[in-house]
Amino acid sequence: MGSDGIQKLTMPKWGLSMTHGTVIEWLVPEGAEIVAGLEILEVETEKITGCVESPINGTLRRHVATPGQDIPIGGLLAVAADPSVSDDQIAHFIESYVPETIADESASDDLVPEFADVGGRRLRYLKQGEGGQAVVLIHGFAGSLDNWLFNHVPLAQQRAVYALDLPGHGQSSKDVGDGSLEMLIGTLHDWLDMLGLPSVHLVGHSLGGAVALGMALQDPDRVRSCTLIASAALGPEIDVGYVEGVVEANRRKQLKPCLERLFADPRRMTRQLVDELLKFKRLDGVRDALSKLAENFVVNGEQVVVFRNELDQLQTPTQVIWGNEDLIIPSSHAEDLPDLISVEVLADCGHMVQMEAAREVNQLILSFLEKTDSRER
Repeated sequence: MGSDGIQKLTMPKWGLSMTHGTVIEWLVPEGAEIVAGLEILEVETEKITGCVESPINGTLRRHVATPGQDIPIGGLLAVAADPSVSDDQIAHFIESYVPETIADESASDDLVPEFADVGGRRLRYLKQGEGGQAVVLIHGFAGSLDNWLFNHVPLAQQRAVYALDLPGHGQSSKDVGDGSLEMLIGTLHDWLDMLGLPSVHLVGHSLGGAVALGMALQDPDRVRSCTLIASAALGPEIDVGYVEGVVEANRRKQLKPCLERLFADPRRMTRQLVDELLKFKRLDGVRDALSKLAENFVVNGEQVVVFRNELDQLQTPTQVIWGNEDLIIPSSHAEDLPDLISVEVLADCGHMVQMEAAREVNQLILSFLEKTDSRER
């Protein structure tokens, strides 16, 4: 809080490459009471459209940024203050505001990804936070660690949280071996060994959920808990058209309709996100890697790696999170699971529920982590 009792709301940084955001719409009017976690405005970045949550409690006195305005990271979006603060004081604060640099050494170090050679493959990963029982975020098919841009920092406030690019994805090696789930689990296992992490909490989305669940079933001592988000491997149904489209599409016109199916509201899909995936797919080895992975997981229009009949053997505390409008893997896969598995189905969300309802998903994960850790104390 400023010396005059004025609090600033600034443009957050979502992901490694974000430098600015464009204000789309204010969701809260001037004069309204706001609380931490409340979605206050919609912002479009080069990758995604998302909502900025208030980090503070107070009265929203002034919208500084206007719809259509491009604001750099750390730029002033709005100010909050008690009604006793005069309009002149607020105006002076806005006029004299100097954005805090985000390029100080401590902040930039946290946002520099690292690389590790694991079993002859080069893996990219990013660590945020320190201490606590470590968490590993595992993205889905054709994704990358950037899929956690709304989740990584909030989850890392009191513990170390790692996100990695699986083989064949992001900036990791495009060598996927035989493309099997066993290869992915083995690579994860060896990477954890290299980091000196004997046991971790796993959070997996889609294909990453299959990796997390497979590891928990195979090596329960290494997995403290599993959070499965719109997970593969819980039933046979899948939108095979999406999988084939992502593998085969080589033009924007072909890829865009596939990617729009990831979100309940296709407007969240930006042109830049489509273009970046097209650029990624043109790298040597990417198409072959994705094709080999797809062949191992989807045959004759169905998932062939399904652990549903093995869930009664699961020793790891597990929760399942899904969007009720998921068009890629149906939310019905969250039904009729063993009683020990907690289930949350979120309204008005699609397959990328961790982006679409980031605040709710983050709260569910943090509560589950705390509950699991408290049992072990």
